[in-house]
Amino acid sequence: MLKRMIALTGALLLATSGVAAADGGGRRMVVGGTLASVSEAPWAVVLTTDGKRWCGGVLVRADKVLTAAHCMTPAVSTFAVIQGRAELAAAGGRVSAVRKAWVHPQYSTSHGRNDFAVLTLAKPMTGVPLLPLETSAKADRRGAVPTVYGWGDTKDTGPKDTLQKAALPVLGDATCLNIDGYADNGYTAVANVCAGYLDGTIDACQGDSGGPLVLNGRLLALVSWGRGCAEAGYPGVYAELAPVAKTLTDYLNRS
Repeated sequence: MLKRMIALTGALLLATSGVAAADGGGRRMVVGGTLASVSEAPWAVVLTTDGKRWCGGVLVRADKVLTAAHCMTPAVSTFAVIQGRAELAAAGGRVSAVRKAWVHPQYSTSHGRNDFAVLTLAKPMTGVPLLPLETSAKADRRGAVPTVYGWGDTKDTGPKDTLQKAALPVLGDATCLNIDGYADNGYTAVANVCAGYLDGTIDACQGDSGGPLVLNGRLLALVSWGRGCAEAGYPGVYAELAPVAKTLTDYLNRS
């Protein structure tokens, strides 16, 4: 899956901007996952810029897609959203241009918190099942095993530009807070979910940013950032929905 990469004591790469990054700079894909079908994740969408895969996203209203704020570096006019297409090179599914983008007002590139953006589609995807937002702050309990979805890089563990999924255990906030550089780069127990495998076998990767981390049929979090892809000792960091669910719902209801 695609993830944002940030500078952790010089070891992480800054997320790059522009179309040149569409092949992987600054975003992550699922490594060590398995193939997923459109029928099991109809609300999962992929965001492209100038025809190239860029980030993941989630359909939360017929005309609204939730994704990561750090994916908003290209011009909105270059974006398209694709739903219902497991293999991006294939035909089928639904495609819409993006009419406008809203970024969480408290998002900051310096610490990466509130990493949320909402895209308004030019062509609503009426009839597609939507994924409800998690509102309980207790949902990210240690030991829970949500599933992440995305079309991102696989490091040769799966086919390119194809919808993948992976079950990732929640490791607990203390795990990420004790990793060198994570707290300095914005990880907080209130705003984030720490999930993955410390042995580095399964992870999100470039191209998965903004994609869904799903638990019990609800959107627990979005793919946000981490160090590299599937690096031992460095689990993924996800932007948790519960703390911002009211802000997002208020925007969705009035826009």
